[in-house]
Amino acid sequence: MCGIAGICNLGEPAPISVETLRRMVGAIRYRGPDEAGLFVDDYCGLGHARLSIIDLSGGSQPIHNESESLWIIFNGEIFNYLELRQDLLSKGHTFYTSSDTEVILHIYEELGPKCLERLNGQFAIAIWDSSKRELFLARDRVGIRPLFYVLDGGRFVFASEIKSLFSAGGVPCRIDPIALDEVFTFWTTLPGKTMFRDVRELPPGHYMMAAKGNITIRKYWELPFHHAEDHLDWPVDKICNEVAGLLLDATRIRLRSDVPVGCYLSGGLDSSGITALVRRNFNNNLRTFGIGFAEKDFDESPYQDRMVSHLGTEHSSVLADNTLIGSRFPDVVWHCEKPLLRTAPVPLFLLSDVVRGKRFKVVLTGEGADEIFGGYNIFRETLVRRFWAKDPDSKYRPLLIRKLYPYIFKDSRSKSTLGAFFAKGIEDTDDPFFSHRIRWENTSRLKSLFSDDLRSEVGTYNGYDVLRASLPEPFGSWDPLSKAQYLEAAIFLSNYLLSSQGDRVAMAHSVEIRLPFLDYRVIEFMGRVPPKWKIRGMNEKYLLKKVFAELLPEPILKRAKHPYRAPIQKSLFDSDRPELRDSLSGETVRRIGLFDPKRVEILLSKIRRSQKASEVEEMALAGIASTHLVADQFLTGFPYRPIVPVTVKIFVDRRSVAKN
Repeated sequence: MCGIAGICNLGEPAPISVETLRRMVGAIRYRGPDEAGLFVDDYCGLGHARLSIIDLSGGSQPIHNESESLWIIFNGEIFNYLELRQDLLSKGHTFYTSSDTEVILHIYEELGPKCLERLNGQFAIAIWDSSKRELFLARDRVGIRPLFYVLDGGRFVFASEIKSLFSAGGVPCRIDPIALDEVFTFWTTLPGKTMFRDVRELPPGHYMMAAKGNITIRKYWELPFHHAEDHLDWPVDKICNEVAGLLLDATRIRLRSDVPVGCYLSGGLDSSGITALVRRNFNNNLRTFGIGFAEKDFDESPYQDRMVSHLGTEHSSVLADNTLIGSRFPDVVWHCEKPLLRTAPVPLFLLSDVVRGKRFKVVLTGEGADEIFGGYNIFRETLVRRFWAKDPDSKYRPLLIRKLYPYIFKDSRSKSTLGAFFAKGIEDTDDPFFSHRIRWENTSRLKSLFSDDLRSEVGTYNGYDVLRASLPEPFGSWDPLSKAQYLEAAIFLSNYLLSSQGDRVAMAHSVEIRLPFLDYRVIEFMGRVPPKWKIRGMNEKYLLKKVFAELLPEPILKRAKHPYRAPIQKSLFDSDRPELRDSLSGETVRRIGLFDPKRVEILLSKIRRSQKASEVEEMALAGIASTHLVADQFLTGFPYRPIVPVTVKIFVDRRSVAKN
């Protein structure tokens, strides 16, 4: 559980002080006390370099190959490293550790960047080749682990955390207006962007080479959806058997650890299924962890209790009440390093604290099942709206939307308004964003709160055009469900769920999450499964329910979909946290200048008077508060949290020093 960071000067040689290195490593310290590493190269590309590696593990020298020409720092886990190690041994490689880190280094030595095709894991990797004067960076296929970088003149800086980049000094910290436009459209930035100007994120499934003053980025993996003619023509039972085998093995290898592994258990199908797999096949003393909410509309505790009783696990939970959610919201923003339109990451932040308090460092989760197996309401909604579009004057087809969202159609006065909302754009079924456009345009209403200056800086930028240009070439030939799944996974999964609700809030307490549903073998197989086995009529995750039918009690298998959410209105307004109160003040709105003071004042007054704010109003509330928190934490008061001094060991690449 480590972070990575490093600096390369790609232009003229310039000294880099040990104190700079200390600051960078200190900024990623919270990701885990176990280890961290850092590369520094005074002059990358012309053979006059010195490489330094900083190690926080308190142990031996950082990992290198036999000749000490390759050095690696690594954040994550390679789950199939034992199998890869045996293959490498048979080819003559020698090892001096038993770690997965050394396996990566040797397979890179064997295959170069093509080694990524062999790795089954979650990772951010940096490898320095001192003989070629070349830096290799890579990120896992779906983006579970983060990796940020900035090219500042001739200096290339990379790290697991954006705050580490800023701690290096010399990297300007400025909010990117385009990024704000994307967040207030798609809920997050598009792949590759961050909230800060000139700070980039290596996209999932990509690697980078930096050498001779040049940086090259290439994609090595894409979400694997297919044209109908390439779908599997198998009986459903055969498909179920294959999925069951893949999930069992994905779970098995993710239990490889030198510490106990627990499970997150929400009481939903996905986490319950993974927990049941572990309990039945691998672990008779399983520890589970869950979230309870003081507000019953959000609470799934009865289903957790049902599963705990069914499996006989030892269970710990955190009760997330409104005051607690509001009080920790500023801390979550600091760890996520971006504005949030939801408070949902906060309870998961609290849960990881409970996990760490119980002396667990690793947990399995059910994240990813909805995207891969067709579980979200937006997928069913897409299919209903396409069915409706075939007969737009029908009085009966729109009723399927009410069946899908009974909780928002309770008010008879709003039924006609909601009908019009879901009918918007229904005739344009060829729109590549048909599945998501009404949601994105609904979120875009928040941009009416932008200040005139911010609007001017955004200018004519259109995120839809950028996204359309990034779609894979075969996208247009896919079935409607695959298109919707791709958009959800490529944007929302990697840039929000695996980040703000995943790695960032777990690693805030040095907890590592592992996600069996996102094993690339599962994803690639499900990309070939016909959509009829993912959603059967109105029954979402039909295939997964069949796979888990013998493992889970009927109330869990048949329970209605319960989207994970957390209270916003009462949590943010009832909080006594000074930073949060300040983030919503008129003085802060005027000082930071990103939102229009008058419009914000009207909105906040309306929400305060309301018993229940609308979804858009609640997103606006969270978005305004978190954007101002980001501005104050990073632009005004950085570092928001004092960086703890760390003791470091510095190792110098002797071969490089000899050239000086």
